[in-house]
Amino acid sequence: MKYEKWISYRYLTASKTRFLAFLNIMSVAGVAIGVAALIVVTAVMTGFGHNLQEKIIGTVPHLMVEKETGVRDYDKVITDILTVKGVKAASPYIQSNVFIEQSGKAMPLGLRGIVPQTEQNITKVKEYMVEGKLADLTENTICIGSELAAYFGFRIGDEITVISPGSGISGQSWRYKLKVIGVFSSGMADFDMNLALVNLATAQKIFGAASNYATGIGIKTADPRYADEVKKNVYEKLGYGFLVRTWIDMNRSLFEALFLEKWGLFIVLTLMVLVASFNIISTLVVTVSSKIHDIGILQSIGLSQGAIKRIFVNQGLWIGFLGTF
Repeated sequence: MKYEKWISYRYLTASKTRFLAFLNIMSVAGVAIGVAALIVVTAVMTGFGHNLQEKIIGTVPHLMVEKETGVRDYDKVITDILTVKGVKAASPYIQSNVFIEQSGKAMPLGLRGIVPQTEQNITKVKEYMVEGKLADLTENTICIGSELAAYFGFRIGDEITVISPGSGISGQSWRYKLKVIGVFSSGMADFDMNLALVNLATAQKIFGAASNYATGIGIKTADPRYADEVKKNVYEKLGYGFLVRTWIDMNRSLFEALFLEKWGLFIVLTLMVLVASFNIISTLVVTVSSKIHDIGILQSIGLSQGAIKRIFVNQGLWIGFLGTF
């Protein structure tokens, strides 16, 4: 060990006045608290972001391909999409708004028509089922969210009246009786309260669509982080007559709020690091003031000013390393 490091180590550990010992302890504690806060906050925010991402891409596809007038002959479009680099699976869907009628009251609801066999390849709806099976979603049946089921008291086997104003003349032709065969829970109350799933053929009947018609096509990519790159590839394959949105585009406001929150936490953590740094600086200033005689002796035996500076800089580094450890 060089003499500079040895002297700085001795200044840190050797017996000293209670005041200097207290300053050293507080400096180390300040660094330790700053590092602990950094680790905890980073872990919490990373875990929260990852958990939020998993829940979002569990209920919506990585990419959604839509058209203003809807996607006709969706089987041919899916065949083209599956040849795009980065695409793992695709499935058609119909999504629109309806009303759910119960006890003479109506409540708006998002209704999504899916193909159960291919939907499970692009979302995690099958894993979210807490009652019933997604495979049982046939014509005139419906899967509802856990929040909606709890709100109305629906159970497996109950009948739900769905009202679709755009499907015909007012009256009974608006109403469709659907049997509850499953309940899903995504962990996101908004989805579990305002979304219901039906078979694609049922959705086509409710909304008066042709058998080869779909609102859009959901796509699962090899890696959701690179959805924007796959989006460009899909545009090149299908053309710009289609609208392609990523799971980030569909939740832009949510991720912007999360990004802003991370910036706020970054500023707070930076201030904590600055406070810990000033603790070390104040400790070194007091140490230098109390070691005037020692400094004079070191200069008299030939130490340069640079070497003396390095002694106290090394002491600051010792405090930083110890606090971080």
